[in-house]
Amino acid sequence: MRELAAEQRTLQRQVRAASGAPRSAVGRRARRWFAQPAPVTMSILVVTVLLGALQLLPGDIAASLLFFLPYSLIEPWRFVSYALVHAGVLHLGFNMLILWLIGPSIEQRIGRLPFLAAYVVSAAGAAVAISWLTPLSAVVGASGAIYALFGMVIGMQRMVGRVQPSILIIVAINLVLTFVISNVSWAAHVGGLVIGLALGFGIGAVHERLRGDQAAKAAWLVIGGIAVVLAALFALRLASIL
Repeated sequence: MRELAAEQRTLQRQVRAASGAPRSAVGRRARRWFAQPAPVTMSILVVTVLLGALQLLPGDIAASLLFFLPYSLIEPWRFVSYALVHAGVLHLGFNMLILWLIGPSIEQRIGRLPFLAAYVVSAAGAAVAISWLTPLSAVVGASGAIYALFGMVIGMQRMVGRVQPSILIIVAINLVLTFVISNVSWAAHVGGLVIGLALGFGIGAVHERLRGDQAAKAAWLVIGGIAVVLAALFALRLASIL
């Protein structure tokens, strides 16, 4: 009986390997996670919330991750890591709520890896905007990337038809609050929105004209092109300072 059970387990492993199924429990859980409709959005949300929880513990993890232009020159991870820490529970909750509401629709439309790349480029681009507009401010929060998601929705909707008025109203209200509430990085918000609009109009345009693999490749070109422009803008900013 033991030999028969061992043979059955071996046969099951061979069948799973032949079908491409993961062999371990961790692999199966990972496969189920990435089988959900928006795994990248949920992964970003989970990581950000976990870091938010770590901020409640003794120590100052935000100090190592926030964006501050002088620090970023020798610690380049700050261009993205600042979007993973927040100034409080309400700040974190609002940003993650918006990410949960609009992130999945964008991810499902443009693809998982392009969405991840667009989110990272948006966060880094908002940091570039900060370096130009408010270079001596220390900033935390995903707001720049969240505003970029708003911009992407507006751009992509406009390229295929009419933008939902509710999106425009929400963005308008939040922009007003950006300049009314103190201790808010207006540079990150405005910069993120502009970058998101560029991504949305660009990706929307290629999706309107192309299909399948060609559309996916063209979307990567749009994201890469905007990343190059942002890198050039930051290089110009450094040249003006040094």
